[in-house]
Amino acid sequence: MLRTVGATGFLMTTSDEYEAEIKTYTWAKLKKLWQAIKNRDTPGWEPGKAFEYLILRSFELDGADIRWPYPVTLASGEEVEQIDGSIRFGSLYALIESKDEAENIAIAPIAKLRNQLLRRPAGTIGFLFSSRKFTDPAIQLAYFTLPQAILLWTGDEVEYALQRKKFVEFCEMKYRVCVDTGMPDFSVSTGVKS
Repeated sequence: MLRTVGATGFLMTTSDEYEAEIKTYTWAKLKKLWQAIKNRDTPGWEPGKAFEYLILRSFELDGADIRWPYPVTLASGEEVEQIDGSIRFGSLYALIESKDEAENIAIAPIAKLRNQLLRRPAGTIGFLFSSRKFTDPAIQLAYFTLPQAILLWTGDEVEYALQRKKFVEFCEMKYRVCVDTGMPDFSVSTGVKS
């Protein structure tokens, strides 16, 4: 992967370089990257970036319209948000938040995504992807974010969707279950809540 020298003098990979690299990935190469993420061995990727770009590329390969990670700035030029990506398929629009951490994900990313959704049209949903799982308090908080729907994806579900090449269909399934039952943690891999 190409690298540029950042202000600190260290080699840094730009978002354009990450995007160019991940766009070369097929489903087979994404599955290999997923194994590397699970093994915590992703040379050439800053922490968390491999997972973030894997999620977006999976949606792109599955036919969704995606927007790669981007900042949101005010008219004054001040950056107020960093969005991991957004997707559109059918009539669903969603913000994506991806977390690749050694531990299960706690409540902070849910609170962050909820605040981002509060600044968006009411029909916008959030998908929070974890390479691992979520803590019980995080799952409970996701139930209380409605009507700002934040639907949770565990690492097991990511692997299940990668194997079947069905991110869009499974997102629609999660959304339908949330509409029908109010459940933000329905598992596409087991058919029950997390």
